[in-house]
Amino acid sequence: MRISTAQMYQKNITSVLDRQSATSKIMEQIASGKKVNTAGDDPIAAIGIDNLNKKNALVDQYIKNIDYANYRLSLAESKLGGAQELVSTMKEQVLSAMNGALDGTDRQAIATDIKANLEALLGIANATDESGNYIFAGNKTSSPPFAFDASGQIVYSGDNGIRQAIVASGITIGTNLPGDNAFMKAPNPLGDFGVNYLPGQQGDLYINSAKIADPASHVAIAPEQYTFSFSDNGAGGLDLQVTDSAGNNQVFPNFDPSQPVSFNGIEVSLDGAPAAGDSFTLTPQTEVNVFDTMEQIVTILNDPSKMGTPQGDSELAQLLNQIDNCAEEIDINRGIAGNELKKIEDYQSAHTEEKLINTSALSMLEDLDLAEAITELQKQQLALSAVSNVFTKVGSTSLFDYL
Repeated sequence: MRISTAQMYQKNITSVLDRQSATSKIMEQIASGKKVNTAGDDPIAAIGIDNLNKKNALVDQYIKNIDYANYRLSLAESKLGGAQELVSTMKEQVLSAMNGALDGTDRQAIATDIKANLEALLGIANATDESGNYIFAGNKTSSPPFAFDASGQIVYSGDNGIRQAIVASGITIGTNLPGDNAFMKAPNPLGDFGVNYLPGQQGDLYINSAKIADPASHVAIAPEQYTFSFSDNGAGGLDLQVTDSAGNNQVFPNFDPSQPVSFNGIEVSLDGAPAAGDSFTLTPQTEVNVFDTMEQIVTILNDPSKMGTPQGDSELAQLLNQIDNCAEEIDINRGIAGNELKKIEDYQSAHTEEKLINTSALSMLEDLDLAEAITELQKQQLALSAVSNVFTKVGSTSLFDYL
């Protein structure tokens, strides 16, 4: 078979170009440190690399969300820890003020300290993050969630919205704690009703519980209020009369404080030794808040007509129980933050491990063995040199050289 000069030239040029292309490809791989720079280098590996890069990008976003959630929850948990300390301090101050050896001036000084701590607690409840957003305001982060209303009471103007962060596929974590849950919604230690001890009390009287024991038989007459009045029965004991807001009376003769009082589906447990003429009222109240509780305590400590009286002692004892419930509610919300922090820590560990596995797989698919690549480059350069030399010699060959 004869080979034309054109065919010979074309074949040699193709060989040179192939060797140049192979050499250029290896040099590009060495420069990038990757053995797959385009899909054409290895289509199957390129698909795997693209999938792994997408997975890592998603994991990176999850980790960013986790960092965001971790900061917000850590900040809330820290602030609630400070609130717990303040509430504990105020409780100790109340107990000190109940010392009978103190005079009115001493109690007023303690009341001033409690008021200062209460303002510090309000500052915690209105704390902001680094961007100036109020951390206990729910979704209304642009304005203080707690403020005084026209009557001088602290009210909550935020909402109970919880901002969510996606920390894994199909998994969200709340990044905030609404302030009303933490500071305003402690369960009433009495149950379903609040007590108001009335002036003139002479006996040692205390309400242990007041709750709706039989909802089916309970009939509420608005405005629902029950007045308890004790009177001498003339036989060395006391009769108890319970009057509702409609004026309906129910008498319990020979009152025994060891037995609960039941009426209208309500059960009230009392303790102590009431005296004839003592009275108190019950009104619906299922929740208490730390701000109102401490404000009431400050008012009592500054009122000489109550301090050291049976009425004042009963009120302070009741308020101390409310402090305990308020502190416990703050602790519960702090625990919620702690539990969420533990969850995101677990997810973060899982994501870190997943990214390590993905990165290892990526390395196997795309990372270049530099020593092997340099050896291959030298082989290709040698082959290119050989092909070039052959092409040069063949190209310069003439028939006249053999004549």
